[in-house]
Amino acid sequence: MLRFFETTRGRRREFLRAGGLTLGGLTLADFLRANAAEKGRPSFLRDRSVVFLFCHGGPSQIETFDPKMTAPDGIRSTTGEVATKVPGITFGGTLSGLAARADRFSIVRSFAAGDGNHDIKPIVCNDTLRANFGSIYARVAGMNNPMSGLPTNMAIFPQSVDPSTGPMQTGFGRFDSTGKLGTAWAPFIPGGGGEMQNDMTLTLSRQRMDDRQSLLTGLDRIQRSIDGSGILEGMDSFQSQAFQTILGGVAGVFDLTKEDPRTVARYDTAPLMRPDMIDRKWKNYEHYVDHNKSLGKLMLLARRLCEAGCGFVTVTTNFVWDNHSDINNAGVAEGMNYCSLALDHAVSAFLDDVQERGLSDRILLVITGEMGRTPRVNQTGGRDHWGNLTPLLLAGGGIQPGRVIGQSTRDAGEPASEKVTIPNLLSTIMHSLVDPGQVRLAQNIPQDIQRLITSSSPIPDLL
Repeated sequence: MLRFFETTRGRRREFLRAGGLTLGGLTLADFLRANAAEKGRPSFLRDRSVVFLFCHGGPSQIETFDPKMTAPDGIRSTTGEVATKVPGITFGGTLSGLAARADRFSIVRSFAAGDGNHDIKPIVCNDTLRANFGSIYARVAGMNNPMSGLPTNMAIFPQSVDPSTGPMQTGFGRFDSTGKLGTAWAPFIPGGGGEMQNDMTLTLSRQRMDDRQSLLTGLDRIQRSIDGSGILEGMDSFQSQAFQTILGGVAGVFDLTKEDPRTVARYDTAPLMRPDMIDRKWKNYEHYVDHNKSLGKLMLLARRLCEAGCGFVTVTTNFVWDNHSDINNAGVAEGMNYCSLALDHAVSAFLDDVQERGLSDRILLVITGEMGRTPRVNQTGGRDHWGNLTPLLLAGGGIQPGRVIGQSTRDAGEPASEKVTIPNLLSTIMHSLVDPGQVRLAQNIPQDIQRLITSSSPIPDLL
């Protein structure tokens, strides 16, 4: 646990405790020692990061990237369609921003998650050894970036950017799962719970930390107070580095006030769907509100983390894409307004931002969910669970842009071309991040992880 106090008497004791900040069973100083023992960045790593945007609840393939407007009413997109930048390709009617940028990414119309169960595949599933896929990457790449000190693997939820939002649900799976890898490889979760986050408490005794600006002010004051004070004397280099990681990393990378306000506004999704615009009759109301309040800022934070050296960032909001039209969830037409307007805006802003910063090849963006939706709308205006076809978008990170991979049947219910599976997706991600040939020769990577990386083929025509 890390505590910051302003009192002089307790200052040295409490700061020394900071060197023992626990990260998944290791102290932060141990974490940095382990990284140093790895003797730098493995040669088989490419200079790339992943942002995995998980659409919790299962988005409709029809209302997103395969609208089927020539199909009968009840099958075709309930939100209409919009022409994209790629000739002859249309998206669902709520995705106008992505449609205008379709030449910068590719979609897969033959991806099948495999079943219609609510869980958090493909980010955590049997194919990932029951670990967050970012933990698999961290096991290959190392626990933290030796240049920045940032954890290689992070997961960010609404509370990471907005403390007024609710906690993440865990009933369908934990995003910090590590399977048999061990807790040391769990994603770091800033402001959103998780074992590592629970071990990190920042306390200022005379001031409630009500917002990120007060956090920044407090950390700056602490930094000034220890400069030249001798507090760091007697610590080894790794304990000292732990302080710099905490004070520099938290105050910098995670602080969105350091961004140009115009950039923050550019990402902000809150004005698109205010709470008063969402029908309170749905039990999922609070989740819809949190999704719209936070998604844009989450994508901005994800870009900041990747730019600063994080290798894998899982991004998700709570369970909002389950568009059944029941007591919990809105139907597909209404629900897409609550879900996809924010996604369209946030991802469009992200694509523009990384392109302008020259980061498009360095950051691979993956967007999918645990399943898709039934081809036919149900009697109450919703679409039910469907595992035979799942929407999938990939952008940057060496992915060939402007492509539509595979085809679906006339009702968008099944692949009409060769099926793309979760192992194909995971292989595509890993081939973007590492040189698989060199991974086969690595001595310190377990065989089951080597098989995960090398045994399946990447999605054709993307890399």
